[in-house]
Amino acid sequence: MADILYDLLSQSEQVSPETTADTSSLEYLTSLASRSLESLATAEPQALAQSSHGLLLSLQALSKKSHKQVIESATHHATLRSTLPALASSTAELRNSIPKLDSEAVRFSTTYNKSSENEVLLRRKKALLLSRNVERLVDVLELPTLLSTAISTAPVNYSSALDLNGHIRRLHSLYPKSPLITSISTQADEAMRLMAADLILSLKSPGLKLAASLRTVSWLRRVLPDLEATGGALSSKGQGHDSQERVLGALFLVCRLATLMTMLEALEPLRDLADQEKARQKAIGSGNAWSGGQQTERYLKRYIEIFREQSFAIVSMFRSIFPAATAAGDGNAAPESQDPLKPLPAALATFPLYLVDMLLENLRLYLPTVKDQASRDSLLTQVLYCAGSLGRLGGDFGLFLASLDVGSEAEEEWVEVVRRHRALAGRLESIVGEQKKAG
Repeated sequence: MADILYDLLSQSEQVSPETTADTSSLEYLTSLASRSLESLATAEPQALAQSSHGLLLSLQALSKKSHKQVIESATHHATLRSTLPALASSTAELRNSIPKLDSEAVRFSTTYNKSSENEVLLRRKKALLLSRNVERLVDVLELPTLLSTAISTAPVNYSSALDLNGHIRRLHSLYPKSPLITSISTQADEAMRLMAADLILSLKSPGLKLAASLRTVSWLRRVLPDLEATGGALSSKGQGHDSQERVLGALFLVCRLATLMTMLEALEPLRDLADQEKARQKAIGSGNAWSGGQQTERYLKRYIEIFREQSFAIVSMFRSIFPAATAAGDGNAAPESQDPLKPLPAALATFPLYLVDMLLENLRLYLPTVKDQASRDSLLTQVLYCAGSLGRLGGDFGLFLASLDVGSEAEEEWVEVVRRHRALAGRLESIVGEQKKAG
């Protein structure tokens, strides 16, 4: 029934027959068909008017509350006419670009594959590796600075410097082709050369003691093998340690000899006075009486005193620091090789002879100037004590004193002085023996 009424109304309103009736319209027509004609004539218009008025109020409230959104929505809907064609063209362009994008992605993945040797990837790998190990690299770069600080900053810490140098040497042996490690090793070599120079300079200290000399030589034993100049001098046939000990022993004696010469050179004013007395004696002539020689006596006494103290200290420290070299010099060591030229003698084997020659030459020059018998006896006794002091270390040169040409009566004078010296030494030994027995 509702469908028939809808068709009649569609024909009267000239609505297209293909238009499908909506559900609300069919429901309304069904409700109209079920009602009486009288209710349709009286109540329906009023209901329609009320419904129309309610819808009008709702539209007014909606327009008041959401007019901005409605206007904005209408504006956006107006732009759809231009936006939708643009979206369609962009979509078509994207669809056409997908094959090209796919080919570029394949080319990129092939070019920058992890297994390929690409220069860009290699640089990036190096940069990432550097970024991950930057703290380690900073620690390695600070090694030369730490080494220089340990050497040059007071108090000097040579043990830490040697440990740092050993660490740098191990790094260089592990990474010999690394430019960074090679540069650090070069800086360490320069620092160790400065350290070796400082250690050698400390061996020239006038007040050097045995403990300090032992520490210094032990540090030099660790430094010298790492230096290029010393490494070239060491033997390559299994005798490197012996050669190093020879070098160190000779270096020690040279440094202490330089200290001794410096102390003797400090007597230059007294020696000038002795030279002046010697010149005056020559001017007076041998036929005239000469009663001078006081300044020469002062010079010789001070010279012999310094010589005795320093020579005994040098030889005793050497024998304590280099016992193996001392044994080799005494002839107690086994033969080192079958070299027909024979190995060089130990430094201590010739050093005391040089010292004795230096003392005897000085006595030959200045002792004839001293004519006072008591002064001469005092000087000769002092020389005998000096010979006995070195004799305790195997360097007694008392027999050489008889060869000194210091005057016509020098031989008898030497005999008398030696006799008194031996008598005094015998009395001292007897006194010491009696004290030991009493104790």
